[in-house]
Amino acid sequence: LLQAVTLAEQSIGLSDPNPRVGCVLHGADGSLAGVGFTQQAGGPHAEVMAMRDAAAAGRSLVGGTAWVSLEPCAHHGRTPPCADALIAAGLARVVVALTDPYDQVAGRGTARLRAAGIAVDIAGDGPARRAAQALNIGFLSRVVRGRPWVRMKLAASLDGRTALPDGRSQWITGAAARADGHAWRRRAQAVLTGIGTVQADDPQLDVRLVPTQRQPLRVVVDSHLSLRPQARLLAAPGGVLVVAVQDHPERAAALQAAGASVRLVPGPGGRVDLHALLAQLAGDGVGELHVEAGAVLNGALLSAGLVDELLVYTAPMLIGPGRPLADLPLL
Repeated sequence: LLQAVTLAEQSIGLSDPNPRVGCVLHGADGSLAGVGFTQQAGGPHAEVMAMRDAAAAGRSLVGGTAWVSLEPCAHHGRTPPCADALIAAGLARVVVALTDPYDQVAGRGTARLRAAGIAVDIAGDGPARRAAQALNIGFLSRVVRGRPWVRMKLAASLDGRTALPDGRSQWITGAAARADGHAWRRRAQAVLTGIGTVQADDPQLDVRLVPTQRQPLRVVVDSHLSLRPQARLLAAPGGVLVVAVQDHPERAAALQAAGASVRLVPGPGGRVDLHALLAQLAGDGVGELHVEAGAVLNGALLSAGLVDELLVYTAPMLIGPGRPLADLPLL
């Protein structure tokens, strides 16, 4: 099962918004027959890729075992049900690391396999199950909670500062940390930032330092549509969504001409409704939301209880007076 989860890691940056799944097939004699992982949305799932691998090598699966990191699907979406493919292959046993909470699967995959006479084992709490959960934490969050798993990246000095008081800053972290940050961006379906960060730093917020087959959506919280059409993130590969409170038709038209989408998500106090925004992003297929923002948006997300995980890079330096990681209310 751990090998299946390791295979599933190759679906990062490829299979979204579908879950990351790996499959290992053994023949009746216990020998390795085939391996595979889920491809791009609409492409073959892990089980099909593993069966193709076995077929290409001329290995029989009759009476064999499938080890799968997530319950095989039982519905016909953009591809046929994987449970049916496993049944047709003549397998005798299927071992599943993690059941799928998606309402069109949710036990139906394992039930269909058992109805066909296949022995199905579900892993208990252990390394394989926990690894499968961690790998698909965004998918699980989107399906179960109706909102993305929010991971906030923070980089600061030892005294918790991100920049000088006037906003001037240089690289706080080194090349290795920047590459690691891009790897986390690659995991996410969207990167969230605020207009203050865009105006101060003019970032691209795409994935450049690690290989990827898709770029995350860049989401800018910009209540008054102040984003310049010349901003670098609008020129970088991938989509951009600008989220505002009220419409400014001329500004919106200019941003749309530059390739961005504009969405109004008004909330209390003349600010973007962050709860509603996250729910909408989940509906768009965003499971992992990577936050790279300034103190204001960081503070708002933390205060609203919307942050699930902190990714903190600490540099061995002291800045003194400067900008904090997050603007939080006094307790």
